[in-house]
Amino acid sequence: MTSIQWGREGQAEAAADRNVPGALERFSFKGQAGEYFGIWIVNVLLTIITLGIYSAWAKVRRQRYFYGNTYLAGSSFEYHAKPKQILIGRIIVIVILIVYNVLLNLFPIVGLLFALGFFLAIPWFIMRGLRFNARVTSYRNVRLNFNGSYWGAFRAFILSSVVAGLSLGILAPFASRWSWCYLLDNLTYGDRPISSNPRIGDLYKPWWLSAILTVVGLAVIVFVVAAIGSAYGAFEAPGSIMSVVPLGLLVGLFLVYSLPVLLYKAGVRNVVLNATVLDHRHCFMSEVGRWRYAWIAITNFLATIFTLGLARPWAAVRMARYLADHTGLHVVGSLDNYLSTVRDTGSAVGAEFMDIEGFDFGF
Repeated sequence: MTSIQWGREGQAEAAADRNVPGALERFSFKGQAGEYFGIWIVNVLLTIITLGIYSAWAKVRRQRYFYGNTYLAGSSFEYHAKPKQILIGRIIVIVILIVYNVLLNLFPIVGLLFALGFFLAIPWFIMRGLRFNARVTSYRNVRLNFNGSYWGAFRAFILSSVVAGLSLGILAPFASRWSWCYLLDNLTYGDRPISSNPRIGDLYKPWWLSAILTVVGLAVIVFVVAAIGSAYGAFEAPGSIMSVVPLGLLVGLFLVYSLPVLLYKAGVRNVVLNATVLDHRHCFMSEVGRWRYAWIAITNFLATIFTLGLARPWAAVRMARYLADHTGLHVVGSLDNYLSTVRDTGSAVGAEFMDIEGFDFGF
């Protein structure tokens, strides 16, 4: 399938059953792989030299580069987090993990109870992380905000995973809807709400292909394993052949899992963003081609592995550019006139949040 066909597939998904008013403003990413490589290699080296301490500064440099090179209607986004806040959050998590391991070895029952408490606290960490990331993000000097609750995070990330797992993926679209709606319905741009209402029927459309590919892939793996086992029992296959069988199975399982997941992820992104509205009037648009997205993700992974990580900057820029180029906002009226009416509640709230509890816990 050519890249043109991939693009047309994404456009067809985005345009289906939609009659969206307003002019389309597309996102764009202007970063360059060579430029980001310089930032990335310095981040890696300093993180190693400082035994991980510099990773907080590395994250801020990385985020500022990608945010600053992501544009909408001629203006870029900004990332305002401070490395100290990220470092403190990571230290807190590391201390918690150390305490857990000590308790588990010295007092196993107490350690298990501590582990249960930590598990129940994960939605709170996620909620706080989302709130932090929103409040340190701005566009045209107006910050985002996030108002999600603990129980919303529990349902979106814990209960949804349980439901999807116990149903063997059959109810995955419901889980996806819970997660995405929690992320978007609690997000605001200044004093303007963002809302998303994807239909379950639309979420099942990309699910079917992924489900069929998973079943077929697993059937092929079972058939191959059975054939190899039969041949090994009948002819006593050489040890050199049998030694590569586990590696082949791992590669097969990786493809069986990763390809359907990537196809489903891209399809869900299209469905959800095409059902997302800013301030009840401006509609988001996503036209990501599922096969193209999967191709980029898989080849990025392989390039990173075979270059021992040196291709990572190229892979990150490549994916960021593709996603930005296939995302947009249908603006009703003049965007400049609209933005002039948006009141920035994020700056004051964000500053107070940073001083009191603005830590990124890394979840």
